[in-house]
Amino acid sequence: MEEAKVVESKDGATSVASAFPGHPEAAQDRDHKFLSIAVEEAYRAVDRGHGRPFGAVVVRNDQVVVSCHNMVLKNTDPTAHAQVTAIREACKKLGKIDLSDCEMYASCEPCPMCFSAVHLSRIKRLVYGAKAEAAVAIGFDAFIADALRGTGHYRTANLEIKRADGNGALLAEQVFENTKGKFPLK
Repeated sequence: MEEAKVVESKDGATSVASAFPGHPEAAQDRDHKFLSIAVEEAYRAVDRGHGRPFGAVVVRNDQVVVSCHNMVLKNTDPTAHAQVTAIREACKKLGKIDLSDCEMYASCEPCPMCFSAVHLSRIKRLVYGAKAEAAVAIGFDAFIADALRGTGHYRTANLEIKRADGNGALLAEQVFENTKGKFPLK
């Protein structure tokens, strides 16, 4: 399998993918086509009051499987980002959790949560348009760009994180030992 490459086009769009050997213009036109749909979804999120200006498209065999936008406000769900929503819908539509035969086009660079969802779904190719800094420039949390770049000081969250002591921790760890072999892992 080819190693993933980061490719930046003249218009600033970035693709994290294996390039199509010998056909960069065809790949760029194809990427533009699907990325345009993701951008339309970003506008739709705001116009409908569903969420913030982010859109995502899952593509399989050059066909759109799903086209989604941020649904955080409509669903009252802080995890309903465009990429996560698209992955959820694609999995439902295709009846599987392994999307390794799919690609994703996102209007903006994914946040760490969305990137993790893309990774866990095994999507084989991710193409995004705007860099995270474009969202930060209009007021979105810089934590996202900092986390992606490994820069800056992470925002101090009003959250205590503590590992359980004693039997609570042991009980939780035993779940893994007690259930191994009862479900397939790749």
